[in-house]
Amino acid sequence: MCGITGYMGNGTKEILEKMTDSLKYRGPDSVGYYCEKNIGLGHRRLSIIDLDKRASQPMTNEDGSIIVVFNGEIYNFKSLRQELEKKNHVFRTKADTEIILHSYEEKGEKCAESFNGMFAFAIWDKPRQKLLLARDRFGKKPLYYFFDGKNLVFASEIKALLLHPATKRDLDNLSLWQYFAFDYVPQPRTIFKQINKLESGQILVCEKGKIELKYYYQLESTPVEILESEAINNLDVLLADSVGLRLVADVPLGVFLSGGIDSSTIAYYAKQIKPDLKTFSVGFEEQSFDETVYAKQVAVHLKTDHYHQQFSEKKILEVISKIFTKLDEPFGDSSILPTYLLSEFVGKQVKVALSGDGGDELFYGYPNHKVQKLSANLLFRIKPSKEIIDILIECLPFSEKNMSFSFKAQRALYASQFSGLYRDFIVIGGFNNQFDKLFDFQIKKSDIFFFIDKFLNFHLKNSYLEKAGLLLQKYYLSDDILFKTDRASMYNSIEVRAPFLDYRIADFLNNLPTKLKLRGFNQSKYILKKLMTGKLPERIIQRKKKGFGVPMAKWLRNELKSLMLDSLSKKNIEMVGFLNYSTVEKLIDQHFRGRKNNQKILWNLVCFVNVFKNYISL
Repeated sequence: MCGITGYMGNGTKEILEKMTDSLKYRGPDSVGYYCEKNIGLGHRRLSIIDLDKRASQPMTNEDGSIIVVFNGEIYNFKSLRQELEKKNHVFRTKADTEIILHSYEEKGEKCAESFNGMFAFAIWDKPRQKLLLARDRFGKKPLYYFFDGKNLVFASEIKALLLHPATKRDLDNLSLWQYFAFDYVPQPRTIFKQINKLESGQILVCEKGKIELKYYYQLESTPVEILESEAINNLDVLLADSVGLRLVADVPLGVFLSGGIDSSTIAYYAKQIKPDLKTFSVGFEEQSFDETVYAKQVAVHLKTDHYHQQFSEKKILEVISKIFTKLDEPFGDSSILPTYLLSEFVGKQVKVALSGDGGDELFYGYPNHKVQKLSANLLFRIKPSKEIIDILIECLPFSEKNMSFSFKAQRALYASQFSGLYRDFIVIGGFNNQFDKLFDFQIKKSDIFFFIDKFLNFHLKNSYLEKAGLLLQKYYLSDDILFKTDRASMYNSIEVRAPFLDYRIADFLNNLPTKLKLRGFNQSKYILKKLMTGKLPERIIQRKKKGFGVPMAKWLRNELKSLMLDSLSKKNIEMVGFLNYSTVEKLIDQHFRGRKNNQKILWNLVCFVNVFKNYISL
């Protein structure tokens, strides 16, 4: 894993160096630059495969006409190398980076279609004066860009873009609403008007002062009937191969192990290939958030070399300032805190870790999937008024427990005023009925869901439940789960790989009948549980999903009270300029007095204000 930067248009090596150095934690092992008139490419390297200096970047082909900077891993690089060597391509290194160069020589813009991996890369084609940017199919590796008609600036993170003088910091009102409503801004937008994310499965071509965006991969679901036994066997083969590909590294490697079925499955397959497998877990003092006992059960069952660390609330709170220092766009999912601690702990032992990311989305493992199936079958789509929702929420008891009934009921009530396929985003996010009074500008609420309507135009023939599943994969998985994993791991200079997100597995699962993923209204991850029966303890296979969260409702009333009050002071709110301080005061008061659990919107506000102070108001 690495950090990449660059520009096409105005720029200097000094600017490029500043941009690249801002991402040092993404690649602490080495740094490299390529600069010529109107083009600059920068790279920070975290050495994983081929530790030789010859594998450093930017890397060129034999005659220096093609230059690449690359963040990520191409897992099928060995088979691609064999194919390319048969076509007389000559390799100078063992690195997967060189595969990109020769694949581009062979296939041009279509080269990304051949890659099985997680990646974001930039290729400068000197003879054609053309710049190509590409991002992997699920958006595991980030890539942002700014384009004003004269300059194209790109980087792995926004903070690097902001160091180029052409980049503008103007905020986008619609994106601001989306952040506060969903905990993140859905691709391709960011909170900045002129900074975009390159979408998952997308390439950007810049040539002759114009940019063109193209998809080389899009999520599709065309279910085909298949025998259950055949589907289970196919999944077994795919998982074994996917995990095997992701165990290739020239540095120490391990597995994140929470004790849930997803990470336990990855650990099982990894153990079959790597007998000395290391697994890692972390635990917390608050029992409703702690999964320690399950992780240890799996480690004992699989006989892994298991490492565990218990963290106090004080330790978790200490990482907040570290994260806010580096976080250059607001992100409201508080599970980034324990993910950061896990990455920090794991980084002391290994440089690469496998995770179970993607399992919930691909196997229909969220409670949301069950609710959406009910909605589709029972037409449970009543939209109560805002006033009724507020009255019902007032009646709910205040609870600080993880995923308590009252918290889930509150989120469901907020979501119930929107159309069915919009509801998942509200349930997961921070939307609050006081939004109308929170901002000094107004947005038509339906506009914040425009990306859903656009996406669904490509999936008109899919069933209601299939649409809900694909939406979670495209946006929540990429813009929340994978964002969180990338930042938490990269802030600690380790690489995290997700075997479930091998595109072959995703395509296979998306084309299975939904009954093999969600059986009835209660049996989620059906095919995965069938596959792992006899391989993992039954209590692990059947345990309810818990989630990797923190007791934010409690902390905001106690341990984080001073941070929140300081962050959301009248001075800071007025500095932001578009927030209503009286509404912020009311949200805090309701939470302190136990009238409403406002943890989601309050934490989103705290995150935003700190990002604003560190990266926006400069």
